[in-house]
Amino acid sequence: MSVERFDTVILGAGAAGMMCAIHAASRGGRVLIVDQAKAPGEKIRISGGGRCNFTNIGTSARNFLSNNPHFAKSALGRYTQHDFVALVEKHGIAYHEKTLGQLFCDDSAKDIIAMLMDEMARAACELRLRTTLESLERIDDGFAITLGGDGAAKIRCRHFVVASGGKSIPKMGASSLGYQIAGRFGLAVTETRPALVPLTFGEDVLAGFREIAGVAADARISCGKTTFDEALLFTHRGLSGPAILQISSYWREKEPIRIAFLPTQDVFADLRSSRQENGRRSIANTLGDLLPKRLAAYLADAHGWMGPIGDASDKKLAAIASTVQGWDVMPIGSEGYRTAEVTLGGVDTSGLNSRTMEARTVDGLYFIGEVVDVTGWLGGYNFQWAWSSGWAAGTAIAERTG
Repeated sequence: MSVERFDTVILGAGAAGMMCAIHAASRGGRVLIVDQAKAPGEKIRISGGGRCNFTNIGTSARNFLSNNPHFAKSALGRYTQHDFVALVEKHGIAYHEKTLGQLFCDDSAKDIIAMLMDEMARAACELRLRTTLESLERIDDGFAITLGGDGAAKIRCRHFVVASGGKSIPKMGASSLGYQIAGRFGLAVTETRPALVPLTFGEDVLAGFREIAGVAADARISCGKTTFDEALLFTHRGLSGPAILQISSYWREKEPIRIAFLPTQDVFADLRSSRQENGRRSIANTLGDLLPKRLAAYLADAHGWMGPIGDASDKKLAAIASTVQGWDVMPIGSEGYRTAEVTLGGVDTSGLNSRTMEARTVDGLYFIGEVVDVTGWLGGYNFQWAWSSGWAAGTAIAERTG
């Protein structure tokens, strides 16, 4: 088998990998991007309910978790959400803003994939799908690579970019390959765990949750000093919804989370007013004016709030209001990587150059996107990290090869 030569080989045809390929080839460098999947951008395709929450208009470094909270600032500051929106608009993709600055395609997530594919074609990037990495060796002038599958080949390249993602959604081919490559070249990897994931509970709690599965409510969810105000959803397995997914990145085993319904209301005053207006109504029915009725009935039953509200003292109403706005529950785990949207942790940023994403101790080796220890909140932030980190590495490579 003859040896093929490229300036850059990118492992992973996801958001970060495709963005990197576009910019790495922008000055004429020969770029190959490979992926074991049968189509590029599979996580893009399924994201945002098929409409791709491709960025967040309010993105800043404070929306990311990392052992080094400053690491993401360089890439995010040099290729911003506004830059990506400009690219989307250049391709005529219609989009809209939903809650909390989230931007979605009007039509389909496939529009974003088509945009990236078009940009790669213009830059003359080569894409090989159903292709696996069989071996990767460091040589004097770069890397020696063996590929298997449909794109089987022996390759030499100057730059090798790991954009293979994390462990989330293994049914789509996610694996720990990127971390293994990092370890092989002497880079540290921080602890990894599922993030943006539903939380699960013991049977004692879950039995009650099953009774109200499907009920959603706005709430303030807290874990330690971290708080999110969004919707939660009761399920047959525990708790889900945006607020729960957000807090899951901060939650750790044996820690409770606090649920505050109606966090901006004076629930005690509302209950007192209801007692005065119609004291014969049950506490559960009265709460049903403030919360979803099934949720109100569950809370009343779970906490023993029986009888007419007219018989409840101010002390009891204050206790009810306190629980409604400060209900502590103890998760026992999460649904794991099977449903996690992202992986928390990854390649330790101390071993990477924040401007170029290149390994400090291995010339020409880069790590971008989810494989790095930079994890965003729910709401388009992780895609923006993919665009920004991919741009940073691709631009740095182009400067060295152009």
